[in-house]
Amino acid sequence: MPDSPPLLCVFAGLPGVGKTTLARQLAGRISACYLRIDTIEQALRDLAGLSVQGEGYALAQRVAADNLAAGVDVVADCCNPWPLTRRHWRKVSLDTAARHLDIEIVCSDPDEHRRRVEARIGDIPGLILPDWQAVQARDYQAWDGGRIVIDTAHRTVAECLDELLGRLRDA
Repeated sequence: MPDSPPLLCVFAGLPGVGKTTLARQLAGRISACYLRIDTIEQALRDLAGLSVQGEGYALAQRVAADNLAAGVDVVADCCNPWPLTRRHWRKVSLDTAARHLDIEIVCSDPDEHRRRVEARIGDIPGLILPDWQAVQARDYQAWDGGRIVIDTAHRTVAECLDELLGRLRDA
């Protein structure tokens, strides 16, 4: 049995800021279950023909709860744009007695962010990546609670991961 309850790390942020890269790195480093909303939502489109709304988040939260109940840490990679989605993730932690950390990834340099969005190459078959205009128009609402914020502008993945791991140790 682990000495402490399992951990749910929920990543948030706009497309192109580096969420997926950091979430994958963190999951590998802490040997956590990695759940990517984009993968789940595209699978629902492909396999069930759904016009996905909140189903991807709901499915990921159920899988996260199963893993947390089994004592496995979970890293959730999602935009997590609204207070409602953030509350749902927190409820998963409460229901499973897991520790919870919200991690917002930002890119404070708009020019760098735009370059990243425009240069991205998709790694999920069939997933249509948003363009810069769609990213700017995204309904991403302000936070009402505490979180770890990592700014990826002009920094390497290793620098960002080191900062994140340090912040996790302090949390």
